[in-house]
Amino acid sequence: MNEMEILKRLKKAYPHVKGTALNYSNALELLVATILSAQTTDERVNIVTANLFQKYRNPMDYANADLEELQNDIKSVNFYRNKAKYIKEACKTIVEKYGGKVPDSMEELVKLPGVSRKTANVVLSNAFRKDEGIVVDTHVIRLSRRLGLTNQKDRDKIEQDLMNKYPKEAWFDIANLLIAHGRKVCKARNPDCENCILKDICPYYNGEREK
Repeated sequence: MNEMEILKRLKKAYPHVKGTALNYSNALELLVATILSAQTTDERVNIVTANLFQKYRNPMDYANADLEELQNDIKSVNFYRNKAKYIKEACKTIVEKYGGKVPDSMEELVKLPGVSRKTANVVLSNAFRKDEGIVVDTHVIRLSRRLGLTNQKDRDKIEQDLMNKYPKEAWFDIANLLIAHGRKVCKARNPDCENCILKDICPYYNGEREK
């Protein structure tokens, strides 16, 4: 398998990729931003949170927010009604159960409304520097399948395959590097295969995977 060669080449191609592209200054802000980012670009989320984080400073602010007002504050992101409800309910739980502090374990984070393993992994790896898993977003799903790192379609099973292939100290890097490469080169439509640094070892490019 070429998994370590993939990591090596991506590190060389994207030396400045050090984590999420979401803007945040603490764990709460990253949690909120990551909930907002589902099926919404990071660029759009960063525009929304520039004002949102000025208005809502702590979990109590979100927990006590008027739901319609919160919805209006984030209405330019997809599924804003559901996301506003998740953020309000998650922050209420953080206040009532965790003393106003975002929990720092996978087990506790995924209990919060609107928080999946993917969301929890983003928060844990970026805000707490804890690698309990690998962030598997749409880019990671697409690239890991094209590159032959997994045959799975289920997000959690893909994560398990990647965790089995890479040492724990590489989990943070491989997710962020695959995301960077997915955005720049290996796009969902019209991937720039001819200019890809991985084409010689890529099953997708070499006709061994579905186009």
